[in-house]
Amino acid sequence: MRWILLLCLGLSLPALADLDYALKPRLIAADTWLLEGSTDNFAKANGGNIVNTAFIVTEAGVVVIDTGPSRRYGEALRQAIAQVTPRPVIQVLITHHHPDHALGNQAFKDVPIGALADTTRLLHEQGDSLAENLYRMVGDWMRGTEVVLPTQALQPGVLSVGQHDLRLLALTGHTGADLAILDQRTGVLFTGDLVFYQRALTTPHSPGLAAWQADLDTLQALPWNLIVPGHGPVAADAQPFAQMRDYLGWLDQLLRDGAANGSDMAELIRSPIPERFAAINLSRYELTRSVSHLYPRYERAQMQRLDTRY
Repeated sequence: MRWILLLCLGLSLPALADLDYALKPRLIAADTWLLEGSTDNFAKANGGNIVNTAFIVTEAGVVVIDTGPSRRYGEALRQAIAQVTPRPVIQVLITHHHPDHALGNQAFKDVPIGALADTTRLLHEQGDSLAENLYRMVGDWMRGTEVVLPTQALQPGVLSVGQHDLRLLALTGHTGADLAILDQRTGVLFTGDLVFYQRALTTPHSPGLAAWQADLDTLQALPWNLIVPGHGPVAADAQPFAQMRDYLGWLDQLLRDGAANGSDMAELIRSPIPERFAAINLSRYELTRSVSHLYPRYERAQMQRLDTRY
């Protein structure tokens, strides 16, 4: 039996050695580095690296924005930071509790990990199941990953680190607890998953599309110079906001009309994707998921409206 165990271990080691995220930080503004993920879905080929993470090198130390989908990613992120600067990581900011943004926390247990209080609560409640699901999707990339909760409850306001004043905004549209960060020195706006760009948005924990639209109004009104979405390319114009509003408005109307007409989920899932969204990655896949996530609410609301007639 021992030789079988050793053989299996020997066969697995080369495979694990190949699991390299090969993160390449890119300077996008003064002191500000982006690690841009794929706009594809979670897969063993990408190890869950479908997310944008970032770090800001300040005079006082490094601020990390989101830690990625796994312990292995978090460790690779720390190594990438060390290649850019000898300054220590002194602060981590988590935009929301979804696994691709917060499961790299293990690699940063030695520094304060800040998040909104409800983000910590949601990660505590859902983190293990989210991690298990991600393991099923990406396999050994998740080996050794455990949920590490934030240690610092953030409040809306300005967090000053070195000469960078980071304006923290507590919003709700994507998960009910969504942190956006505006670096007032550079004008870089980190939206988390309140903004997807050229990649269809996900809705599993959204409190509602109206709340999401209101958050977009709040974000667009800020004095930003560059938008860093949670997924997709950075932008120096308002096109990500326009695309998000257009998509959310279309999705909302589709679900409203479906409920009013008594359509079932299968009909809505087969709805044609408007041509203007054809180039947005995963549009059909995410429409299927969004219908399953959101449509029951629209059906209940329609039934309530019918009840008021009698």
